[in-house]
Amino acid sequence: MSTDDRIERARAAYERAVFGGDSSALVDAERGLDAVEADAALARGLILHARFQSAPADAGSLPAEDPAELPLFERALELYRALGDTRGEAEALFWVGCLHQFIRRDHETAVPYLERSCRLAAQTGDKPTQSEALRHLGIAAHAAGRLDEARERLDESSRLRREVGALPGVASNMIGLAYIAAAQDRRADAFATLDEADAIARAHGAHAIVRHIEQARTQI
Repeated sequence: MSTDDRIERARAAYERAVFGGDSSALVDAERGLDAVEADAALARGLILHARFQSAPADAGSLPAEDPAELPLFERALELYRALGDTRGEAEALFWVGCLHQFIRRDHETAVPYLERSCRLAAQTGDKPTQSEALRHLGIAAHAAGRLDEARERLDESSRLRREVGALPGVASNMIGLAYIAAAQDRRADAFATLDEADAIARAHGAHAIVRHIEQARTQI
């Protein structure tokens, strides 16, 4: 059901209750609005996250976190969970975990959210969210020095991304795989992986990924 449909149902439920004395539709209408609010909170959080990623860093430091972002994701999580929307819950869990990991650099807090997101996404067949959770679990494993585990997570994430046609995401994962290869003294593999990632990213207009690939070449 679309957002407009849910809002229209709420208006109709109001009229039935106020003019017709029938309040039986109010609970369902309210749940529909909870779903609208959950979707809107998640989408607003994504916009703030995109702004964080797009903002220039100051003197090598990360941009400032928008204090509204985490409450938006947490509100979406609360609403999806109350609605029994497991797919939405998995996505909101991922973004809470991603914020702790990517913005706050707190892997310890992030990993339980990412693990639960991955499990729920697998249960509901949500391959995009599952692939995101696997990617970030791979990042956490890499940060902890568990390179084989990190590689396995990123490989599985890439497999899922290929299945759904998210090829720029595959290229992004390949950057991580190149860093892992370099850390394992497989420098030739690292540069070959970056070459492949560059070809994929350029073919799909993923200009931000191309910049990250160039940065990885320099660092490796």
